[in-house]
Amino acid sequence: MYKHVVSIVKYDKPVESVSRAVGLCDGLARVKPGDRVFIKPNIVFWTKSVSFPKWGVITTTRVIEDVVKLLRDKGVGEITIGEGIVTSDPKDTETPAHAFETLGYNQLAERYGVRVINVFDRPFAKVDLGDGIELGFNQDILDSDFVVDLPVLKTHAQTVVSLGIKNLKGTIDIASRKKCHSADPVRDLHFHVARLADQMPPMLVLIDGVYSNERGPAFDGRLRRTDLLITSADPLSADLVGAKVMGFDGQEVPHLVHAAQNRERPLDLSDIEVVGQRINDVAARFEWDFPYAEDGSLPLPMAKKGVQGLSYRKYDLSMCTYCSGINGVMLAAIMMAWQGRPFDEVEVLTGKVMAPTPGKKHTILLGKCIYQAHKDNPDIQHLLAVKGCPPDPMKVVDALQEAGIEVNRSIFENLDKAPGFFMPRYVDKPEFDESFFRAGEQQAT
Repeated sequence: MYKHVVSIVKYDKPVESVSRAVGLCDGLARVKPGDRVFIKPNIVFWTKSVSFPKWGVITTTRVIEDVVKLLRDKGVGEITIGEGIVTSDPKDTETPAHAFETLGYNQLAERYGVRVINVFDRPFAKVDLGDGIELGFNQDILDSDFVVDLPVLKTHAQTVVSLGIKNLKGTIDIASRKKCHSADPVRDLHFHVARLADQMPPMLVLIDGVYSNERGPAFDGRLRRTDLLITSADPLSADLVGAKVMGFDGQEVPHLVHAAQNRERPLDLSDIEVVGQRINDVAARFEWDFPYAEDGSLPLPMAKKGVQGLSYRKYDLSMCTYCSGINGVMLAAIMMAWQGRPFDEVEVLTGKVMAPTPGKKHTILLGKCIYQAHKDNPDIQHLLAVKGCPPDPMKVVDALQEAGIEVNRSIFENLDKAPGFFMPRYVDKPEFDESFFRAGEQQAT
């Protein structure tokens, strides 16, 4: 039986560790001198306002620079680093530019002649992924001869893990991202994500596990130093091994189940050869889900605190990134507003498929999709609509306050600064090293 090779290597020395990881799986065998290579990092979030935890959230610049050096040694032609960062305003170009500058990508451009692009500034092309699925992909990645996919070793609140295949979601246009969060219970988010690598050029997936993220994918997860690189020329194999390193069998990750079925591949790693470190020597069980009360009406921390008079059901796969960004802030603000007195039978609905509960006095519809689904629903006594896509934070405040939940308006006025509150967790912990996110700092670790 043919075996797909996946390497697991400890990251202990700049350039050398990445070179060893790539060499063990022969990951650049299909790269030729003069080839155009597209590097896809993971920048799941960015703010210009404050410093925030990037460890296990964003691909380390050090690993990106290591990869660029290897590619230059191979004599490749044009190298492009491209990402499509989610922002509250889809027309915002300043935030991505600030991210690229702060992370040292512009320095890499000057030093190694790479090109740095915000994919939303570039053309997209429709790609048929089969079974009637058509998504718009960045033209630059499609036109490249080779792709280096650099996800972070992390879990994800909807897709269980976010590794090589999921990382490619950052190369599709906004309409396609929303389309992936379908209300169809069969052709759902997992169904769409499973196909993202299918029409890509030849690819190397190098999972950056210098830092990892439990209950990710963002800065509020449990971030840890793991010093691992998981690398393969086969995206599914890399992801299956990456998932296993975080304690998940393939069948526990729905989009990997779909991807394996589409490729007629087993999920038990029987057609994969792992070289370098052994999985059992580096694996640990990561939590990925955010627990809710048994009846599903409230997040478990709210239920334990005794919050009453509120139903805020768990997000589902149909809630896209543009609502999920404000969803967590709403929950935190409501927790802070709780004074021990029951709220006035308020319900918050999100995504595309939730339905209102008869008898609730106030129903908040968060986002354009859920508003369109229930704007005329007779089961709603007092409809409070937050229609935007993405929702306007100030409209969220207005809706909550009209429902009798006196949230602090300043929380929503300063959303860009909120991630900074997580930084004290990592102060005076030398393993959380900011130099990993700067170019040119290639000292031994």
